[in-house]
Formats: sequence, structure tokens, C-alpha cells
Amino acid sequence: MVGPRAQRSTLPKVSTQGQQPTRLVLVRHGESQVTVDRVIGGHRSCSGLSDLGRRQAIALRERLEADPIGADVLLSSTYARAIETAEILRPALAEVADVPRIAGWGEHDPGPEIDGMSFEAYVDRFGTPDWNGDPDAVLFPGGETTRQFHERVHRAVDQVLADHGGCTVVVSCHGGVVDAVFRRLLELPVTGGFELHTLNTSITEFQQADSGRWRLARYNDAAHLAHLPAATPRSDHTAPSGDRSDRIVASGE
Repeated sequence: MVGPRAQRSTLPKVSTQGQQPTRLVLVRHGESQVTVDRVIGGHRSCSGLSDLGRRQAIALRERLEADPIGADVLLSSTYARAIETAEILRPALAEVADVPRIAGWGEHDPGPEIDGMSFEAYVDRFGTPDWNGDPDAVLFPGGETTRQFHERVHRAVDQVLADHGGCTVVVSCHGGVVDAVFRRLLELPVTGGFELHTLNTSITEFQQADSGRWRLARYNDAAHLAHLPAATPRSDHTAPSGDRSDRIVASGE
């Protein structure tokens, strides 16, 4: 069901006449240390990748070295786990000179009070959030609502399209961001309707047709992870592994 106040987002009209198709390639970061530690890791408390997360990013780099993606631009969110993933990938993207860090591509911001709180403490205090409900509900006191998060990501998407139309843009980002971009480019409601379970270092690619409309070329492409464990073993098995469950709060990604 679509949330009671969910709305479809409308993309600005962008002319693609006379330019190469734009490719937007989203890479979810490797497994984060805050996920292993069961901590809500916003940008203030993010401690980067786990050991497995680094192995995942290296596996993706080796895949991209063998099968180049032809990136013109590599961007990262300002979270340590996304930055670390991007820096591991950069040697495989020979055309890329640097990696701009853009806050707009960051995960759902839990705010300063919640950032760094354990998953258990959050649930004990606030309950399990309803990600498919009202996008204006306050899930993080002092942080972003779901709608505010999506609107921020949408602005980041629009800026990339304005700055890099006709290019292949790779973004090291987050599971929640993949969801927000998915809904933006395919013009879907902000919440409800479906759930995504985006894997660490998986590739999601959108391509813009000559008409200016977008198509989903691939989602959750993680073939390079076949030889690796799905997740770092944890002593706490109260929540199953996965994109939304590890996002007991979105910023735990």
C-alpha cells in the first residue's frame, strides 16, 4: 500500500537532443562497521567499512578492471563508508581524476541525538519505524523525515543531470539513496508500493533514452560477491541481515 500522504515526484524536463545517453550508476558502499556493531551510523558517527566491506569493494574493483564501465565522473557521499568504497574503486576507473564528496548523496540523516545510538536502544525508545507509512512522520527526532531525505536526494540527482548530462556518472552511496533515486527516476511514490533490499557494493544502473525518459538497466548486480560471505557474523541475531532490516533506522546503512 502507498503511504497516506505519499506523492509521485515529477522530474524536470531535460532535453537530450544531440548528446550521448546519460548513465547514472549507483554503487552501494561495502558493509559498514556500524552495521556490524548494530549502531545507527549517520555522517557524524560513521566509522567506515568493516573488513568484509573492504573485501567487497576490492572484489568490485577487480570486476571493473576486467570489465570497464567507462565512467566519466565518480562521486561519493560524505559518509566515511561511501568515501572509503569510492577510493577503493577509483583505480579501476582510469578516466576519473578525483572524487568529489557531496552531502546530498548521503543516507537518511538521523540527527545529532540519534546518530551513534545502538539499534536496540532506538527500538526500545521509539519502536520499529514504519518505512512504508507517512513520509512526513518524525522517525528521527531532530533528523530528517522520509520526505525531506528524498527531496534532498532528488536535488542531488537534478544537479548531476544538469552538470553531467550525456556522461556516465558513478556514485558511491547508500541503500536508502538507491531507493530514493529509484523512485525519482521511475516517477514512483515516495513511500509504499514495494521494498528494495540493496546489497553491499551492488550496482544499480539507470539509462536515459532519447525521449528523455529513464529506464532501469540493472538493479542489485552483485555477481562479484559470489565468493564472499553475505555478512560479517554477529553475536546479535535479533534482526536478520538485509537492506531494510539492517536499516532498523535508515542511517544504520
